[in-house]
Amino acid sequence: MLKFKREKSVFETIKDPFQRFFRTEASSGILLIVFTLIALVWANSPWGNIYTSLWAKKLTIGFGEFNISETLGHWINDGLMAIFFFVVGLEIKREIVAGELSSLKQASLPIAAAIGGMLVPALIFVFLVGDGNGSEGWGVPMATDIAFSLGILSLLGKRVPLSLKIFLTAFAIVDDLGAVLIIAIFYNSGIVLNALFIAGALVFVLLLLNYFRLNAISLYILIGFILWYFFLVSGVHPTLAGVILAFLIPQHRKVMGDEFVLYMRENLDEFKKDCNGAIYLSNKQMVAIDKMEMLTKKVQSPVQELEHSLHGFVSYFVMPVFALANAGIILTSGDTGILNSLSYSILLALVLGNLIGISLASWIVIKTGLASLPKNVKWINLIGIAMLGGMGFTMSLFISNLAFSDPELLNQAKIGILIGSLIAGVSGYLILRFTLSKDHS
Repeated sequence: MLKFKREKSVFETIKDPFQRFFRTEASSGILLIVFTLIALVWANSPWGNIYTSLWAKKLTIGFGEFNISETLGHWINDGLMAIFFFVVGLEIKREIVAGELSSLKQASLPIAAAIGGMLVPALIFVFLVGDGNGSEGWGVPMATDIAFSLGILSLLGKRVPLSLKIFLTAFAIVDDLGAVLIIAIFYNSGIVLNALFIAGALVFVLLLLNYFRLNAISLYILIGFILWYFFLVSGVHPTLAGVILAFLIPQHRKVMGDEFVLYMRENLDEFKKDCNGAIYLSNKQMVAIDKMEMLTKKVQSPVQELEHSLHGFVSYFVMPVFALANAGIILTSGDTGILNSLSYSILLALVLGNLIGISLASWIVIKTGLASLPKNVKWINLIGIAMLGGMGFTMSLFISNLAFSDPELLNQAKIGILIGSLIAGVSGYLILRFTLSKDHS
């Protein structure tokens, strides 16, 4: 029997490359780069005043006395980024429960690398800045941008052994957890105790829901929105509501894998009984489909389901929009030039701090026998990953917004973050490009 290949439509011809692009690990990192360049060009163009005024526009959500009025920039940094932190929290929880952080032996290397990658950059920054102007920004160089670093790593394709990808992902996730704790403890405004007390009561309600294994995700999300509001009012940064909510989302499944296979086969057999070529399905077939849909919901952990469903939204909308709103750095600064002492301090802390901190901490735990070098990985490869750890971008920009109220200091901090992340990314790529074997597939 001859089979004829169907001609692709013009729409499919255009659509297919985009679908392939969005399936790659590098795509979200590439989008971040594109939107960062757009923000930079726009902010430094003759239309730069439009860029600045856009994010300063007020947007009010609510009705009557029950409303929140914030600038568009604040809605992005306080609202959209809460969703980003929610997904980060889900990733951390998954790794702790059943991933690379689930046992001490597995977790020791990425935890040590993350601690080294936080402490040494902070110490270098404090040493360079001291008590001078901008000293409050010590937390800025402590973060690693997981999207950018994994994006760079994925550009190397089959050269990268799986163990190296896992190591980078795990230590970046621990690093994110450290950044969350730093924001919670050190970068908050004056605390409003009444609002914080209500937020605490809501957390207790979420704990009860989790304890009684109620999997009504919509209820968790509703309480999460209210929790976000009271964190906003309390002075605690509202994005932390996303992390807390993520940790309290149920992780248990109502149907296990073997039960799922058994019940699905039963319903498929029921469905097959009435397969007679009719245009419409029978009532029994519709019932079987409904049962199978319910089973596909129940076999998924709510944590994993939410992470999977929100990952694309965060990667391809939240983070690019954040970059567009926050990467518009003015590249001229009067008579001082593009870089000043704060920019240099952040740049050096990001690049050298992560290189030294991650490499040294990893060397210590491996030499003491607490961990072992990942499979198919050499020390020079680990140094390349340590260099990629200096790509602070998203989280560093976020912390700089909290640390600096002076627009000039904030702009200089962003310049340091941008150039430091660029140097770390290019250097890490080149080290790995010339030290990894050609194929680990």
